[in-house]
Amino acid sequence: MIKVRINKNKIVMTGHAEYAEENDIVCAAVSSIVTTSINACLKIEANSLIHKEIYEGKELSKLTIEVTSDNKSILLIVENMIAMLEELALTYKKNIKIIKED
Repeated sequence: MIKVRINKNKIVMTGHAEYAEENDIVCAAVSSIVTTSINACLKIEANSLIHKEIYEGKELSKLTIEVTSDNKSILLIVENMIAMLEELALTYKKNIKIIKED
């Protein structure tokens, strides 16, 4: 299961969706949503966020995104990313979980 922990300015993602052994559509969707969002933020403002990837072998095991900007466009992209992940979590409850921490 992918776990997405959302804090004020920090998002930490861990795990694997385990939807399918090959061609995991949930992992692919999460990767697409997150990569597109990170790239959009960095295109608008190069220092808008810090992202750190940790791998176990060839598998990404942890992704941390820290939002360092208060630019409205950046915040909107991050909000949209979270909303899309939440929508995915509604459909694939066994594969992705959103945890909001304050």
